Amino acid sequence: MVSDRIERETVLRHPVERVWAALTTAEGLSQWFGSVAEIDLRPGGRAYFRWEDLDEESVATITIVDPPHCLAFRWPIEGWPEDDPPRTLVTFTLEPVADGTRLRLVESGFTQAADHLARSAHQANSQGWAAELGDLETYLDAAA
Repeated sequence: MVSDRIERETVLRHPVERVWAALTTAEGLSQWFGSVAEIDLRPGGRAYFRWEDLDEESVATITIVDPPHCLAFRWPIEGWPEDDPPRTLVTFTLEPVADGTRLRLVESGFTQAADHLARSAHQANSQGWAAELGDLETYLDAAA
């Protein structure tokens, strides 16, 4: 049985506003989440991500914008056609803490896909989020 969710939590040594900017601006996103990013920061807006080194791209639809606390978007399940309705929901929640910002990431909705696709997408995204959140921390620390 494939888990329906990926959950990650980390504390970043930066203020919430700085982490929010890294999550919600094309300039910030392109430094840690792919190599090219575009974002129309509003519910129903489009977010575009491209990873030049992997020759991959993805388009997401923004669902929640609650500055500077919550950002959510839906994007395709890997292995499904772009125009197919199953999408996972990615939610970033930011909370100020004594050491900076607690970032919680939840991606859910994998079990909408057939078992073999859900398993593959869950594994790929789980590894991807571990790498991307590491890149986010590196970007924030370098720009400090």
